[in-house]
Amino acid sequence: MKDEKEKLKENIEYARQFVREQFLSVGMIVDFAFHLPGKDENDIPNPHFHVLVPIRPLNADGTWGAKQHRVYNLDENGQRTRKENGQWDFIATPTTDWGRPETLQKWREEWAKFINSKFEEKGLDCRIDHRSYVDQGLNLLPTVHEGPQVRKMEKRGIRTEKGDLNRWIKKFNQMYKSLQTTIAALKEWIQEAKEILKEPEEVYLVNLLRDCQDMRNQVASTYQKRKKRAKISNMKRFNDECNYLLRRNINTLSEFENYIFFLNEKISTSVSSMNEKKEEMKKLQQLIEQAKVYQELKPIADELKKEKYKFKKIKEKYQAEHEAELRRFYMVKRKLKEAGFEKTSFPLKAWEKEFQQLEAQYSEEYEAYKPLNQDLKMLYQIKGDVDKVMRELHPQFSQKAKTDTQKSEVQEER
Repeated sequence: MKDEKEKLKENIEYARQFVREQFLSVGMIVDFAFHLPGKDENDIPNPHFHVLVPIRPLNADGTWGAKQHRVYNLDENGQRTRKENGQWDFIATPTTDWGRPETLQKWREEWAKFINSKFEEKGLDCRIDHRSYVDQGLNLLPTVHEGPQVRKMEKRGIRTEKGDLNRWIKKFNQMYKSLQTTIAALKEWIQEAKEILKEPEEVYLVNLLRDCQDMRNQVASTYQKRKKRAKISNMKRFNDECNYLLRRNINTLSEFENYIFFLNEKISTSVSSMNEKKEEMKKLQQLIEQAKVYQELKPIADELKKEKYKFKKIKEKYQAEHEAELRRFYMVKRKLKEAGFEKTSFPLKAWEKEFQQLEAQYSEEYEAYKPLNQDLKMLYQIKGDVDKVMRELHPQFSQKAKTDTQKSEVQEER
């Protein structure tokens, strides 16, 4: 228990150090909260902290400063220019860079550097990366934020849409990583085989697979029981592998290599396409949700335009009563405007139809993607059988594999 408390104390101090260096040092005030996993053994062990900071600076006397100031557009004579409506033409310029996306990205980068330096100090190999999967060049799907309510429902055994989506994404990413690992192993094996063989003639896989079948049958002949069944199983394995190669027009080791590269490209293209569709779906979903909120709360905002609300006290009372709704309305209005939509009537049906079409295409592509796992399993099986024969025919190939294994064991011990 003491060790756990010491670790917690140390982690909190790390968080405070980061907050001091990145936020307090530039004059920001900070609302800081450290969250621990619950006492329930089923809780996700995800200790983390939240930092809430303002984008408005403080004056020397402790009052709030201006969030932005006006920079007027000037003509060739250095005089202010006016817009078509007669008002001065200016650009609202923030007084700090605290609200800029680039600043947030910098904070994320600094946090990654900070925490990785702590991992290094402790001799840990793990590292974190602040960049998205896309920026890292990884064709993995990011999970969606669930939030406390979804977590509570999932913990009680209530399946949610976000929970199901995240389970699917994790399963998808595991499969993708497995595919990439298998492809990498196949590429490495082909390269080793080509280096050792160095034969002018092509290596025909069917011949090697037949030799492998003979070797298996020789072993089966030594069985006291199930000898016939083992030989039938060997024949089926040989036929399955040959039919697989025949359907894909793979005869030689070079064609096997080309097919691996083709399959790798196919997987990457497929995952990239699904990622793009997921991003489009995410944008559409946000637009749909924002438009629905806009339509729902617009009558509350329109009420302020009525004649009776010209009186200050009545207006302030109404605004106080509907502060949360008005705040939410103007927020989604701003976001819709930033997305290029300023109309009061939004193409909701068109967005929903497009979302459904993308969802259908996404599901279709995923169904076409799933068999690739079986495809690679068969390729890896063929590789294993061909490898077995090649080690018998070329002892130097077997010796290299043995040396590589010894190197790997030494590295693991270190």
